[in-house]
Amino acid sequence: MTTPATPSQPGPAGDDRNLVPVGATYPALSFEDKLHVFWLKNGKIVIAICVLVVAGIAGQGIWDYLAANKEAEVKESYAAASSPEKLKTFVADNPGHTLAAVAQLRMADEAYAAGKFGEATTGYEAAIAGFKTGPFAMRAQLGLAMAKISAGKTAEGETALKAFANDATQVKGVRAEAAYHLASLAADANRADDVKKYAELVAQIDPASPWAQRALMLRASLPAATSTNIEAASPAGMIQLNLPGK
Repeated sequence: MTTPATPSQPGPAGDDRNLVPVGATYPALSFEDKLHVFWLKNGKIVIAICVLVVAGIAGQGIWDYLAANKEAEVKESYAAASSPEKLKTFVADNPGHTLAAVAQLRMADEAYAAGKFGEATTGYEAAIAGFKTGPFAMRAQLGLAMAKISAGKTAEGETALKAFANDATQVKGVRAEAAYHLASLAADANRADDVKKYAELVAQIDPASPWAQRALMLRASLPAATSTNIEAASPAGMIQLNLPGK
């Protein structure tokens, strides 16, 4: 009797792994399919990033709004500071703000006008620290020099004025004012040559400024030079002639 051939083992139901021939290729995914796959994998991350961006934009808007309101409040507070006491309170409440430095400059000017030169010196120094640079800083530095001179620190103040007057990078108005003050100090000390020197410097810096006009008037107010003796040269040497009645 012939032995029948052993039948092959049938594959388990539902196992279709062998249905695709080896080496077969799949069709390329379309852009929509790729986008769908990407979204399935990264959708939650994308949503989280969008939420963070929107939150950041909203937060910046709120911050800008609060900052604008704060700035308006500071300006209103400064406008209402109509006395030295209120200015001091404003400075204490707004440290580091530019208007606090402006308030310091105002108080220093008022102290200088009242003859409180030590207090003015302190105020100008505080204003300089607040401004650091710019026209207001130069204005405070000039005030500081004058306050020191008035407080008896003449040499220190004059040195600062000379630095201003001779610095070509400074604003013309500041330089001209500094040179005029130097001419005025020289006039008070009867240093006629220095009066002439600084009056000419004022005219050179800004001839159309009020300081140039004041320097010209200051120079014109100096008494004419007089002498009781006249010296003449002769072959025998110098002969001194005394004028009659002298």
